[in-house]
Amino acid sequence: MSASENTQVIKMAKPKRWYRSFELVVGALLTFVMLALVLLSPWLYPDGGSHIDLMHRLQTPFSSMQHLLGTDPLGRDILARVIVGGQVSLLIGFTSVVGSLVLGAIIGLIAGFYRGFWDMFLMRFADVQLALPFILLAITFTAIVGSSIGFLILFMIMAQWVQYARVIRGSVLSLREREFVQAARASAIPTHLIIFRHILPNCFGPVLILTMLNIGNNILLASSLSFLGLGVDPSVASWGGMLADGRTYMQTAWWVCVFPGLAIMLTVLGMNLLGDWLRDRLDPSSH
Repeated sequence: MSASENTQVIKMAKPKRWYRSFELVVGALLTFVMLALVLLSPWLYPDGGSHIDLMHRLQTPFSSMQHLLGTDPLGRDILARVIVGGQVSLLIGFTSVVGSLVLGAIIGLIAGFYRGFWDMFLMRFADVQLALPFILLAITFTAIVGSSIGFLILFMIMAQWVQYARVIRGSVLSLREREFVQAARASAIPTHLIIFRHILPNCFGPVLILTMLNIGNNILLASSLSFLGLGVDPSVASWGGMLADGRTYMQTAWWVCVFPGLAIMLTVLGMNLLGDWLRDRLDPSSH
């Protein structure tokens, strides 16, 4: 191989700098802006966007500095409600993913490491969980328990732990036969230390990617359930609830539902772009 070809190969193999990654820059920017606005919302809008002003109902966007994105049918500021509603959506998205991750990690570690009865029992239980219709269960439990943020988070945890359990189980099945795990066993290291020191840290790659992608997915799912009246209480500002309130005004006051929809789209897009970037960075086959 000539010197020029070697130089070309080196240039092609040179890793792309972080600031040249479209997924990282755009995803991080969208996520940071949305998180900053949501965290600052108690100081920006102490009333929680619930102030009613019927004298200025259905005001068009950018018609005044007081209501940049217009007002809804009750005269409430759309911008304030979009930012305050992000608190609920992000809380549900992050909390449900963390809960699903913890529960799925415990089950996946037990099933993958101990095998035998525990593997068969837990994976068959996961198969049953996957066979249950999510929306039908949501309708049934909402009719019994009622709408609440806590119930929605718990329900999403119970519905999504299977993904993490299967991913971690698959990683554990390959890791438990590796030389460093066998050496730890031969050294009479306790089983729980082998699991948490040697196996669990090596499962972080695929789990981190799945977590980032599921945060956006859970935000979208929570908004969809709230839109159907199965999620957050209608009295609480949420993106899905704002979409449901504005669907009857799409022809006369499009901004009532367009801006909450844009907030959902941009937030989920930012999370998905970060997940794609992590997948490209952590997956050796993509390089």
